[in-house]
Amino acid sequence: MVVALLGIAAGILAPQLIGMGRLETSSAVRRLVADITFAQSEALAAQSYRRIHFYDDGSGYCLVSITDADFNDPFNPATADYVADPSGTVRGLGHYIVNYVDDGRFKSVSISDLEMTGGSRSLTFDSLGGTIESPGTPAGEGRIVLTGEDAEYEITIAPVTGKVSVLRIDG
Repeated sequence: MVVALLGIAAGILAPQLIGMGRLETSSAVRRLVADITFAQSEALAAQSYRRIHFYDDGSGYCLVSITDADFNDPFNPATADYVADPSGTVRGLGHYIVNYVDDGRFKSVSISDLEMTGGSRSLTFDSLGGTIESPGTPAGEGRIVLTGEDAEYEITIAPVTGKVSVLRIDG
């Protein structure tokens, strides 16, 4: 009787557990899309630049505030002016930092490809919520690929408007 109950439980749970990698990746995609939208809204609300900087190793990204004076400065995590995380769930003293490696929910996810205007590792929004390459210069299309155990997604950011599109590219 116990063996039969365990067999039934395994039959119900096994399909759910098999797709966990895909769920993990799609959850990371939803998080990134929400954070891009947040950065754009934050730029509009604060009437200043907001930038999402993607880490070189593909482990995540952070949201920072920049000015005209430091617009072209390379990213320095020690001196960056991080935007405060409104949800309070992100580690890093309230800084808006998303690190897939440190966050147990996204441990198998990474940013496997990144194509921004001019080879940049950042997506910058101006005070009107538009994507820019430099002050007054609109950015071209951006592309981010998130890869997990069982899934791969492409996130595209439209030039000027910052409209976000998502496409599953692993079949």
